Amino acid sequence: MPETRLHTCMLCEATCGISVQVEGGRVTGVRGDREDPFSRGHVCPKAAAIPDVMDDPDRIREPMRRVGDRWEPVSWDEALAEAADRIAAIQREHGRSAVGMYVGNPAVHGHGAILGIPLLSKALGGRSRFSATSVDQLPQMLASLEMFGHQLLFPVPDVDRTGHFLVLGANPIVSNGSLMTAPGIAHRLSALRARGGKLVVVDPRRTETAAVADRHVAIRPGGDAALLLGMLHVVFAEGLSRPGRLAGFSDGLDRLTAIAARFPPERVSTRAGVAPEEIRTLARDFATAPTAVCYGRVGISTQAYGAIASWLVNVLNVVTGNLDQPGGAMFTTPAADVVALNARLGTLGSFGRFASRVRGLPEFGGELPSATLAEEIDTPGEGQIRGLVTFAGNPVLSTPNGGRLDRALAGLDFQLSIDPYRNETTRHAHLILPPTFGLERDHYDLVFNSVAIRNVARYARAAVAPPPGVRDDWDILLGLAFALRDRGGGANRRGFGATLRAARALGPKRILGLLLRFGPHPLSIGMLERAPHGIDLGPLRPRLPDRLFTPDRRIRLVPKVFEEGLARLEADLEPAPPSRPDELLLIGRRQLRGNNSWMHNSERLVKGPAGCTLQIHPDDAAARGLSHGAVARVRSRVGEIRVPVAVTDEVGRGVVCLPHGWGHGRPGVALGVAAAHAGASYNDLADEGRVDALCGNADLSGVPVTVEAAPVA
Repeated sequence: MPETRLHTCMLCEATCGISVQVEGGRVTGVRGDREDPFSRGHVCPKAAAIPDVMDDPDRIREPMRRVGDRWEPVSWDEALAEAADRIAAIQREHGRSAVGMYVGNPAVHGHGAILGIPLLSKALGGRSRFSATSVDQLPQMLASLEMFGHQLLFPVPDVDRTGHFLVLGANPIVSNGSLMTAPGIAHRLSALRARGGKLVVVDPRRTETAAVADRHVAIRPGGDAALLLGMLHVVFAEGLSRPGRLAGFSDGLDRLTAIAARFPPERVSTRAGVAPEEIRTLARDFATAPTAVCYGRVGISTQAYGAIASWLVNVLNVVTGNLDQPGGAMFTTPAADVVALNARLGTLGSFGRFASRVRGLPEFGGELPSATLAEEIDTPGEGQIRGLVTFAGNPVLSTPNGGRLDRALAGLDFQLSIDPYRNETTRHAHLILPPTFGLERDHYDLVFNSVAIRNVARYARAAVAPPPGVRDDWDILLGLAFALRDRGGGANRRGFGATLRAARALGPKRILGLLLRFGPHPLSIGMLERAPHGIDLGPLRPRLPDRLFTPDRRIRLVPKVFEEGLARLEADLEPAPPSRPDELLLIGRRQLRGNNSWMHNSERLVKGPAGCTLQIHPDDAAARGLSHGAVARVRSRVGEIRVPVAVTDEVGRGVVCLPHGWGHGRPGVALGVAAAHAGASYNDLADEGRVDALCGNADLSGVPVTVEAAPVA
């Protein structure tokens, strides 16, 4: 008989509650849970495809060892022992930092992974840590660390109560929110407008969110920091600053006023690509709205001035009195409070404690920028990375100049990958360890409840049993940590063995239970299991100054690192002319039926018209002899691709747009469906030399490219 079980979709940050139909131990259907108090039945097309991954014939279901060009199964005990032996051998000869670790963003979609990764990281030791953070939200984490004292203390838009929502470099209708867990965001934006509020989108492309907005402002790629400085100038010059109670625990307001005075709209207009009067209108409308919130995401992070832009978003919310107020940018009160836990453990965050070996880019949160990974592997010398562990990541498709990284990985002495697939990155591995996926494991959102637009909690038990040859993330990570510990890994960390034994004795469920019990609400696993649709813990509420983690519990409005970084922006207010007259600026886009490089092996998500196309304005297409559907050759400093074009006025003149995460045509990839819809990789064009000089985050927005009709083969 079919059964219905409740779970959570783990394919994006929306964390939608789902109702799962199970028959004969298999998932036969997925739909939205209408009784979920947060998502209210909403799901996007990806949810239905979760069982496509679970049942995928290309999925790896037992540990695999590469022998030349062949792959052969191996037992778990043998795989863990071999991995630990080879890692330990490299580290004995070349030092601990000779083995690196890269963690992809799926890691934050499961509490077992989040709790287990620090254990493996400590067992490995060294400084060669990388993750998707530095091709995504690192600038926003830096802004939180410098302004509020904690790298994970993100202000979240109170979408359900705001009257004016200013969105920069984000497309929430497609992303379902990012650092803003907001299931059913399209309905929430409709409700905003129905109650008389305004939605304003600033983006180089007329995105799906911009298409339903009250106003779309087409900005020049990379111009967000200049635009925000111009808006702040107007706020101060016209007496619109009203920080209210925030002034009582904020430092640097006078200094900020003086900084803003240097950037009138006329001065920043060219860099922003927005007319001075438009900048004034944006500032006045925002500052005079009864409630307002400014929200920026990937588009403002992954650019040359991403850190400054992220800082200025927070500043704009503060000086207009829209931080920590209903309808503004607020802080969550999550049931399992990882922010407070990190504070108790003394891990508020770090910046610049050490630098990368080759280029000298700064550390953040114990990690180096991923834009340096390839050069740290392929540049000889002391400290060269000779081994790599990848967990839930595909950096060949996710980090700049994927072609160089692809070649570098082929030269490693040893690569271990924890992944359900042989993809563009894991095809280079010597061992692949397969984890459980999706509905095969218990689920609690430790991270995304910390950035949710409403305080909620939901614990889901596994809906089906996993295949017998796979293991949970926690078990894999803990098993590797123990194996490395037995070979000297983590030996320089006092009490590490006892930590591992305690972790094994507790397990992720009991650790989560402790976090809930001693959290702010409090709850227990049992209470959540008796409320399988989830528990609504109420709207966001003011948390400051108590939630601040700066030593004096005060907001630092003008941290030194950002003020010093302004000099670089100031010198660049007149953008350099293109190096070639036919040069265009490349930007990325999100797609509803995919998530970065995930989910392209599901036929239901890739069927239909080609998903990987280069959007180009009609005038730019005509100038290059390109028609809709024609194949273009796109070249940057680091590489070239061929891709069909989509002629559209969604992008302005001088801008072209390509989705991220495609490029599945490399040999050795075992993704049958994805290979048939291979597309081309954005990161084969993205230049690893382009970074935000302030923090090292990848500069992926506005990559200079040339576009021409592809020669006939």
